Amino acid sequence: MLTSYHKEQDSQAHILVIRLSAMGDVAMTVPVLRTFRSTYPDVKITVLTRKFFEPIFSGIDNLEVYYADVNGRHKGIFGLSKLSKELRGLGITAVADLHNVLRSNVLKKFFLLRSLKVGQIDKGRPEKKALTRTKNKEFKQLKSTHERYADVFEKLGFPINISTHVFPEKVTLTPEILEITQNSTKKWLGIAPFAQYESKTYPLELMVEVIEKLNEQNDYEIFLFGGGKKEIDILNNLESKYENVINVAGTLSFENELKLIGNLDTMLSMDSGNAHLAAMYGVPTVTLWGVTHPFAGFMPFGQPIERTILPNLAKYDQIPTSIYGNKVPEGYEKVMHTIKPEMVVEVISNL
Repeated sequence: MLTSYHKEQDSQAHILVIRLSAMGDVAMTVPVLRTFRSTYPDVKITVLTRKFFEPIFSGIDNLEVYYADVNGRHKGIFGLSKLSKELRGLGITAVADLHNVLRSNVLKKFFLLRSLKVGQIDKGRPEKKALTRTKNKEFKQLKSTHERYADVFEKLGFPINISTHVFPEKVTLTPEILEITQNSTKKWLGIAPFAQYESKTYPLELMVEVIEKLNEQNDYEIFLFGGGKKEIDILNNLESKYENVINVAGTLSFENELKLIGNLDTMLSMDSGNAHLAAMYGVPTVTLWGVTHPFAGFMPFGQPIERTILPNLAKYDQIPTSIYGNKVPEGYEKVMHTIKPEMVVEVISNL
């Protein structure tokens, strides 16, 4: 229990949390920030991120989002100088840099000049390099990104234990969502078939087989998630072919998409942002992996390893070949073809 002295200190504290991108990394901050909030209820939090990501932080008390306009008024060194002045005007007392990129490092220097304490994430680059190298690979589980985020707050004098995290209650569905779902009494299954890189995207023809088999069972209402015109066109085509398939992409706002995700019974995703969006609500999340691997620390929060489906690692023993999927050795272009649709359907059915 916090003493009255600590409560007074906490009520005066105001931590700026920096995490500008990408969506999955931003989503991974949520369980950490929820734990922080339950541990230090009187400490104010301001999250510096992109405007589009604001709904991700919905439901966390005493938290505000400040938009970084990195392509407009906060662009370049002078824009970041302006941004640092704006943020100092909020009464910031400490900074938790959960990003550690060029922009946040420039901001860090401005804050240090004003004697603000800055804690910065250790991304573990040397051990990640050892995990992904071809020769003398050190194949072992690394610290999770969630743990690395928590470490930053400990550096600032606010230790937290993310194992105590409590998921929120499911949110009420909006009329827009109800119109799409028609209050279906089937199991609600989300499928997010895309990722940033082809190397960790399940081949479309195999994903079609998965959807076809699940559709035939008639036990699931299947909601497809994606973004961008090309992806939406593909998902619309899939929706037209199967009775129990509904394409959500391009039909709901991001805020409503999150509310729907939070009400799913299960999510099937690549090693990508949608996996982390589902996991932050405690939704059972099945993930398909290509040339990346959970050992790098990007497992969806609170998900057991049994919900990860990996390629044939005996055949492709250089996996992980990279942390983000942007490096594919010759001969590793089709690693995900070793994941059979029947295997995916079985894991989902067992859930």
